[in-house]
Parts: sequence; structure tokens; C-alpha cells
Amino acid sequence: MILFYGRMDDSPLRRAVDAAQERSVPYALIEQRHLAHHDLAVAVDGDGVAGSIVAAGAEMDLATVDAVYLRPLDLPAVGDRVDRLRAEAFHTGLLEWAEIADCVVLNRPSAMESNSSKPFQLQCIARFGFRVPETLVTSDPDAARDFRRRHGRAIFKSVSGIRSIVREFNDDTAARLERITLLPTLFQQYVPGVDVRVHVVGTRVFATEIRSAATDYRYAAQDGADVDLAAIELPDDLADRCVRLADGLGLPLCGIDLRHRPDGRWFCFEVNPMPAYSYYESNTGQPIADAIIDTCLTRTPATAGQ
Repeated sequence: MILFYGRMDDSPLRRAVDAAQERSVPYALIEQRHLAHHDLAVAVDGDGVAGSIVAAGAEMDLATVDAVYLRPLDLPAVGDRVDRLRAEAFHTGLLEWAEIADCVVLNRPSAMESNSSKPFQLQCIARFGFRVPETLVTSDPDAARDFRRRHGRAIFKSVSGIRSIVREFNDDTAARLERITLLPTLFQQYVPGVDVRVHVVGTRVFATEIRSAATDYRYAAQDGADVDLAAIELPDDLADRCVRLADGLGLPLCGIDLRHRPDGRWFCFEVNPMPAYSYYESNTGQPIADAIIDTCLTRTPATAGQ
């Protein structure tokens, strides 16, 4: 049985649940919006991990769970203080169980933490032979100006794993540069070329080429730009390196952001441990959700390999 955890108004989770239904794969869904009404009990001893979940009046033995697909979003602020405390306790307990559960987990919480610090993750990426852009994290406006002068063209984004919009470091944004004294910001050399999002699911690789005039294609509509997505095949050595990177980070499911330069070189920007793959699947027809279900059915527990 596959255990899905998240919110059904989240497209990637909903698509995976639909894929399980289409294939008649047994599953259970723990909806984050209803956590205040669920109970969780976990016991750990010399014989391993055991426990149960009570949801909607029905009890589920955690020993029957063969795989877990986690899409933990922010908990909704519903109910009174007691409801919120119950929801937070269940959420924390379930993630702690997923960390040690003897089953396939996409992805274990500790492995997902690599994206909480982009500078740390960039070092991990480089160890697997990927080129990464020169990067500066600073709260010093003068250091940021010098970085821009050296590279001629640069971008900036959040240092943390919290989603942010990638923007170009140009004259307009430089006029507001003093703001970084209150919030250290990540600056990178601009890398020209075509964006390629690679989804690694187990040992399978799905590459999507994205063409857009926007600096951050995810928000192209806000900039009045178009986005064209097309499924492509990566060179074998690059595809293998993506699989090794995902495995090394302990991520059986991830989205790797690459850029293919006009001179043929490939750069890697980051690895998303909770990718919104459904956007790419719906635009290319790549069977990513089916690959997720296949990986969940392997029954081979995944552990962090850092």
C-alpha cells in the first residue's frame, strides 16, 4: 500500500493519487487539512518501528505501508488553538516516522533538507561533476556591486529553500540594493542558454527543455513572456550523472535544474526535493506520475547517501 501525505488541492499530489487509482494500486491518503481529527501512534524498540494511524474512524497499521509519497505543505490555519496543536503534533510525528520507516519514502525529510541551504547544496552538486555558477551570498551592497562588475551580468534569489523569484541584478534592482543589509541574498553569475528541468524518479530520467524570454520561466506570465516546453533526451553520461546526484542526495524523486549553454556546456543550479512535476507532465505527456507509482512499488527503502 502507498501512503500519500499532503493536500489534494496540490496538483503533484493529486496527480500521483490519480495514477494510483488508474492502476488500481492500494493506497491511503492523509489530507493535511484534516490532521486535527487524526491520531498517530509510533513505537520504536529493538524489533524495529511499529505504529498506527486512525483517520476518519478507521485504523491503519503502519506495517502495511510499502511506500510513502510526502508532499508536506504549510499547515492551514483552521480550527481553534487545540486543533492547530493537534495538527502540528500529527505532522511532526508523521515526518519523524517517515525518517525511520522501513519502506520506500519519496522523500525522507532529512534528505529534503539539502535544499534548505542553496550554498550547501551547490557544493554537493559540484562534487558530482556538475558545473555550477559562481555564487556570492552577502548582506554587503558593495560586495554585491563588485560581483556584478566582475561578471557583467548576474541574477539574485533567496538563500534558503523557500521559493523565490529569480530576478536579474540590473540597474533597477541595484537601486534597491541597500535592502540586502537586512537579508543576506544569493547572487550568481548569469549563465546564458536554454533551461532544462530533469525529473529523476528512481533510475528513470525525464528531461524537459524550456524556452522563455523570462529570467524565471516559472513566473513568465507575470513578465508578459511565453513559455514553451518540450520533452528531450539527455546525453547518456549527463543522464547517468543526474541519477547519481539524486541517489547521492538520498532523493528517489527530485527535479534538477540545468542550463545548456550555447557552447555546449551544462550548468546545474539546484535540486528540488519536492518538485511540481505535474506542470511538466501536463505539457509534455511524460509519464512522471506513473514512474512515481512504479518507484513506490519497488519495496527497496531509500536512505540518504551524503
